[in-house]
Amino acid sequence: MEHAIYLVTLVGAALVVAAAFSSLIAFRFGAPLLLLFLCIGLATGTDGLGIQFDNARLAYFAGSLALAVILFDSGFGTPLNALRQAAGPALSLATIGVLLTTGLFGVVAYYLLDLSWLESFLLGAAVASTDAAAVFFLLRAGEINLRERVRSTLEVESGTNDPIAIFLTISLVEIIAANASPEARVLITDLALGFLLNMGLGAIVGIFGGLAIVRLVDRLNLDHGLLPIFVLTLSLMVFAAAGAIGGSGFLAVYIAGLIAGNSDIRAVTILKRFQDGMSWLAQIIMFLVLGLFATPSQFPAILLPAVLLGLFLIFVARPIAVWLCLMPFRLPRPEVAFVSWVGLRGAVSILLAITPLLGGLENGRLVFNTAFIVVLVSLVIQGWTVGPLARRLGLIVPARLGPLDKVELELPGSAHHELLAYRVAPGSPVARGERIPRWARPSLVLRDGRSMRFQDMGRLAAGDHVYIFVPDRYPALLDKLFASRAVVDPEDADFFGAFAVDPARSAAELEAAYAPGLTEEERKLTVGDLVTERLGGHAEYADRVLIGPIELIVRDVDDKGKITGLGLSLEPTAPVARVPVFLSAGEIADRVVGFVRNWRKRIKKQSAEAPVDAERSPQPVVEKATDEG
Repeated sequence: MEHAIYLVTLVGAALVVAAAFSSLIAFRFGAPLLLLFLCIGLATGTDGLGIQFDNARLAYFAGSLALAVILFDSGFGTPLNALRQAAGPALSLATIGVLLTTGLFGVVAYYLLDLSWLESFLLGAAVASTDAAAVFFLLRAGEINLRERVRSTLEVESGTNDPIAIFLTISLVEIIAANASPEARVLITDLALGFLLNMGLGAIVGIFGGLAIVRLVDRLNLDHGLLPIFVLTLSLMVFAAAGAIGGSGFLAVYIAGLIAGNSDIRAVTILKRFQDGMSWLAQIIMFLVLGLFATPSQFPAILLPAVLLGLFLIFVARPIAVWLCLMPFRLPRPEVAFVSWVGLRGAVSILLAITPLLGGLENGRLVFNTAFIVVLVSLVIQGWTVGPLARRLGLIVPARLGPLDKVELELPGSAHHELLAYRVAPGSPVARGERIPRWARPSLVLRDGRSMRFQDMGRLAAGDHVYIFVPDRYPALLDKLFASRAVVDPEDADFFGAFAVDPARSAAELEAAYAPGLTEEERKLTVGDLVTERLGGHAEYADRVLIGPIELIVRDVDDKGKITGLGLSLEPTAPVARVPVFLSAGEIADRVVGFVRNWRKRIKKQSAEAPVDAERSPQPVVEKATDEG
């Protein structure tokens, strides 16, 4: 017995170490990390090194707990401004998008596999949600600096679509296991009512659970080593409590993390570091367990239809669902195209495919194997192309800041202040003599191993370590002072235009200087308001507006979305790759209005020319008759 304990511990630890080392390969080559984790599990499983693991209940239990940890960390790290910016598109994708994907995929699965209609939709529900871990690892590994709107949409969608897919999957498993054959109307009604109850209870428990976590952390004077474990345990209690009363535990734990992460919770820096590590561990364990549970020798029997389903999901089902969901939001076509492509399937899909086995369904293993192959197809095809596609669509923008060496130090009893330690980077504004604001005067400066007061140091130099005690709402402003200049690729050298334009200047001055053809109303605006209006009321870093012969580029915006810096280019950049599909509702409306306007112009023109032709056409006849007479 003792020998078995050592052996299991050794094998389990070796697998985790191997997965951790594989992340270095993934960062080096930009490979999908989830794919490497799954391959390690497959290589050590039944058809690999021979480790036997076929306990579906244990695999589902471990995967569910790991997913709860990942979702809490995902909510904890989602800022409210990202949620506000992407709430509409992301929640549309997480609800309607999941339903559309389930339906489209289920129809095709019915004709390609030997499954009933309900089993086909069950398979569709299992693969309907995207995997946040896979998507954002690829963005980090490839150093892809996406536009904030696109990144926020993908982040919020990935964090909120899992509960909907889980509810659909479990509900369909229960219906099939009960040998029920409800009418379509009854099925849709029951699912809708069950969905509202499940999500409603989960949301309520998540809200109160998140508030309770914040209150307990602030009230209890726990040791800093114990505090992260305490918060993690509370998050799992929220997850379990919501599930115990019939709600969505996964939605509850995500909302609890969202509330806790956006509050003035104590020791937030320590919590973020601990949860980041726990999230990595949870991902590794979940992926390895699911890889061990699979049996690759069973794949060849269904390989062709499963691969076809994976291709249909990538090239048809996901794009159609994304287009229909994002149509009302007037997003640019390149952004819609990118969101539709970055719909990677991952561990959640494989985890949900275990539920038919738990329900004892006859075709449970077929559903699991098909879902596993679909996930592999998604990772292989989409996982390697995220970076190149983002560049092709023009969605990558230069980084705002260059390298920044910064450490946040937690202060006991100070929820609204931070002690920041900066290392002055060469080429940073402070190294070039930029003044530090009065409210952020350093408390201590270290130079060449000697500590001095800031007043005695004179001008800061590269390599100095500066300690500043500031309110928690100002660190972003200081980052700009202590960061070095961002490295801009040669092809992006003119990204922000050759000239700077003050957003507060009048747009009339712009008209006088460059004659871009502004209307009378637009000339009354400031240049910043003009750009914001042309962008539909919301400006984002690196947005571009073409006005006649000039192009205005947003260089910076403040926390409230107001433009604080603009660039002007007299040589507008070449347009990004055109996407022939993914028209938004606004674009469709514009085209319809344009078509109607042009049609009316043609009608008016024809009606104006018709009387002239009518008067001219009989004239020769009259003259001829007169001559003959």
